[in-house]
Amino acid sequence: MNKDGSSSSFGEVLYSASLRISPPHAGHPRYWEKNRIFKACVLSVIVAAVFTFLCCAKKKTAASLVEGGGWISLFNGRDLEGWIPKFAKSDAGVNYKNTFRVENGVLKASYDEYEKFDGEFGHLFYKEPFGHYVLRVEYRFTGDQTPGGPSWAFRNSGVMFHSQSPESMGLEQSFPVSIEAQFLGGNGTDERPTANLCTPGTNVVIAGELVTRHCTNATSATYHGDQWVTVEIEVNGGSTVRHIIDGKAVIEYEQPQLDPADAEGQKLINDGVLLLEKGYMALRAESHPVEFRKVEIKVLK
Repeated sequence: MNKDGSSSSFGEVLYSASLRISPPHAGHPRYWEKNRIFKACVLSVIVAAVFTFLCCAKKKTAASLVEGGGWISLFNGRDLEGWIPKFAKSDAGVNYKNTFRVENGVLKASYDEYEKFDGEFGHLFYKEPFGHYVLRVEYRFTGDQTPGGPSWAFRNSGVMFHSQSPESMGLEQSFPVSIEAQFLGGNGTDERPTANLCTPGTNVVIAGELVTRHCTNATSATYHGDQWVTVEIEVNGGSTVRHIIDGKAVIEYEQPQLDPADAEGQKLINDGVLLLEKGYMALRAESHPVEFRKVEIKVLK
């Protein structure tokens, strides 16, 4: 504490300490030269220590930030930092026609630069893989589907997890090998549940039985219009997975695994191991505009 009541900075404290230190043999004729060199060395160490401290503080990963058990946002509300786009027919890292973008603090999949959709299915991958966590996503569909989009992709998006990396996908590959929590919007009339399960290149076990069909409906309500919907996905490595809406599990399954009968899934099998215990996560763009207001994670272990 200074005389005026203000606090000293970390650097000021160390610098003051260095000024109070006198090297041995202070009466030696070369004292002043040695003292100058000594103080210069001390100051160099201080500068290096402060620089290292500041750099480390800025480089914390999402995993390290949530060790206390709290929620952390994977989306910074400003730009796509930390995310990697991958579109069918394009290399990883190419944001085809500026589809993924951030506007007014919201992450969007937009199609205003498309004349026609022609199979350019897109996925926006987070840069780090995870294994045990709860993911919370707040999304909504807006506007009209892009001309050329398949009928099943009307108000259709989702989040892929336990996924292969974007760099490992083939150039023409439409969907990553992964588990999907499928997000669907209502058409204003029919029942159309959301937070369903889909399994591109994978299988799961439900109630003790291996399920090989591509999609399994959840028991959720139908959400019509452009309302925001919040979905949580609780992932316990290669064990249990739950999709949750309003605190209620709408579908549960276990043992997410690669499908040896699927061409893309086969490529990822190492030493006969099928079980998926961790992987990347990705948001989907399938021809209908969709917005994500929150993408948050709580690491369990």
